[in-house]
Amino acid sequence: MQDRGDGLALPLATLWPRGGIARDAVAVGAGFALLAASAWIRVPMWPVPMTMQTFAVLLLGASLGARLGALTVFAYLAGAAAGLPVLAGGKALAFGGPTFGYLVGFLLAAAAVGWAAQRGWTRRWPGLLGALLLGEALIFLPGLLWLHAAWLKDVQKTLAAGLYPFLLGDALKLLLAASALRLLQRAAARPRPPAG
Repeated sequence: MQDRGDGLALPLATLWPRGGIARDAVAVGAGFALLAASAWIRVPMWPVPMTMQTFAVLLLGASLGARLGALTVFAYLAGAAAGLPVLAGGKALAFGGPTFGYLVGFLLAAAAVGWAAQRGWTRRWPGLLGALLLGEALIFLPGLLWLHAAWLKDVQKTLAAGLYPFLLGDALKLLLAASALRLLQRAAARPRPPAG
């Protein structure tokens, strides 16, 4: 994958090299739509539903970089806080609800995975998987801390409700995100005919 002179090796920077407000707005809007759609693919569980949102967050961070990845997740959370039915089950954001910590983790993960991608970690499989694992950890850490402190107040119950049921599914979503990103990277690296 080519760098564009700014140290970035991101599909967005390669596919749409001229940055600016228009590109950023399109990227954030498309990412918002992806996050909202991924929330609707869910397995209803309590207190935390299983959705495709972790896949979307990891992919957005690695594709857009730290700034735009975090901005996309922030815009999504702001929309949910404003009452848009974009969270799992078509719900708006409930501050203090059992999933609140995971949503905070989405923001941390998008920024961290984007930061790693900007430094070239996602160019090869080991670094890519390491960056995505870091993102997963940053989703689960605040999610579990909040779920324990505000809701379940028992370590075993917290792990049983907020971690163990998700391990296999999130491992598969991580591999799916890694594969999708590699496809995006290959598409971005293909030579394109000169404009004219």
